[in-house]
Parts: sequence; C-alpha cells; structure tokens
Amino acid sequence: MSTTPIKLRTVIVDDEPLARRLLRALLEESPEIELIAECRNGREAIEATRDLAPDLLILDIQMPVTSGFDVIKELQSDIVPMVIFCTAYQRYAIDAFDLHAVDYLLKPLDGKRVKRSVARALQRFGEDRDTVDQKSPLVGAIDEIARKVAGRSNTRNPEQSSDEALAADRKIAIKDHDSTVLVNIDDIDWVDAAGDYMCVHVKGETLIMRSTLKTLMSRLDDDKFKRIHRSTLVNLDRIVKATPLQKGEYILELDCDQQLKVSRNYREAIKVYLTAR
Repeated sequence: MSTTPIKLRTVIVDDEPLARRLLRALLEESPEIELIAECRNGREAIEATRDLAPDLLILDIQMPVTSGFDVIKELQSDIVPMVIFCTAYQRYAIDAFDLHAVDYLLKPLDGKRVKRSVARALQRFGEDRDTVDQKSPLVGAIDEIARKVAGRSNTRNPEQSSDEALAADRKIAIKDHDSTVLVNIDDIDWVDAAGDYMCVHVKGETLIMRSTLKTLMSRLDDDKFKRIHRSTLVNLDRIVKATPLQKGEYILELDCDQQLKVSRNYREAIKVYLTAR
C-alpha cells in the first residue's frame, strides 16, 4: 500500500521581489514543498502564520520596519512553525545559529543549500509539535546576536534572571543588550515564554529577558495578569474583544492590535473575567 508523500505547507518572506522569485523557483524543485503564501514584509508574515498555520516559514532577516527577528518575537509560542532564516549576516550570527541549532540559508541562495535545508525540515517534521518548542532556540539565537552586536561577552550565568534588579514596586528592570530598561508593570501588554527567555511586549516593543515564567509571574499582579496558555500571560486590561472558538478556546484581541489564542486548559480565567464585566 502506497503512503501519501509528506508536503510541508510553506510560507516564504522577503521584501525583495527578485529574492522571492528565486526562492520560489528553487523550492519548486522540491516536491515535498507546498507553497501556500508569499509575504513582502514582516507584518504580512505574522498575519499569514496566524491565519494559515504553516509547517515551515522561510524568513528573510533584514526587512524594513518589522524584521525577521521581530516576526519571531511577536508570534505566540504555540503557533511558531519550523523556521529557516535567510541571511547575509556575518560569522558571529552564523555561530549563534549553529549554537542554538537554528537552520539558515546564506545569501546568495543556491539550489543545493535550499534542498539541504528542506531535507532537514522534513526530518524535524515528524516530531510531536505539541512537545517541541520551536520558539526557544530561535529567541536564544536572536538574543545572543543582539548582545554580540552590542559588544557584550556571552559569559552571563544562564540561571540569572534579568529582573533581579528592582527599580520600584511597579517596575521591573530588563537588561537590553548594553543597557537596562525600566518597565512599568502596568505598561506590559502580554508576555510569551520561550524556554529560559521571556518576550515582554510593551507598547509595541518587544524586550527579551532571561527568566523563567514562574519567576516573572511572581513579580506581576495575579489579578491583572492571567495565564492563557502554558507559555503566555496577558494583561486583562488590554483585552478589547474575546471570540469563543470550538473546543472551548478563545481568540483575544488586545488594544495593541495583537491577537492571542487562549487554550482550553486556561480558559477558566478568561471566562471568569468576561462574566465579571
């Protein structure tokens, strides 16, 4: 009995039309790829990932306004697909990708490299997506690259939390490469955990901090910040709309134009909040 061949539902993202055309042509040589969308910028990539739930995202890094790194930071952990970065970055970035086992394609692209990356993606595709954290190694590499750009050494103890320094009762201190940002807790829109990294979303900006979700939650007001997924916290004051889905899940719309999914295991907090309105 023949088996159905694997098809990776794929989205490609690049702001340059010629680069998209070349990548599309190279991917057409791989029958395992089903191209479901092409995006011209980071915002389109975020929307396509939320709407289409691709298996694979081939993502250019250097794009105006919303970079490839910004795309990863803005996506909720449970919807981040497999990612292959396209980059013309220098050696230090490639070292970071290799260290965190992040796949990448170097520009200019060639068919052999693309086929090799597709083959690796196919190998990873068989893993259980409910247990594999796609976002954590990506954020780890992004954070390391940013620190190297800022000229910082990579000697920090991984057990140290970035919120150890207190500015005041209503603020947390987040080490942002070569400086420390004091964030008013009430200004936090939502938080997404990726392993030992927290993506803290504040007024349209995403700050990466080294911490566990448990440690960060201990600093936040548990009447205001609720867990809506095993890796996601939301500031209830930011919710402007809640739409119920099948299986008891919700889609939340925040006043910062962000959509978040509430898993059924954490729906009770949202149901209580909505009932009390």
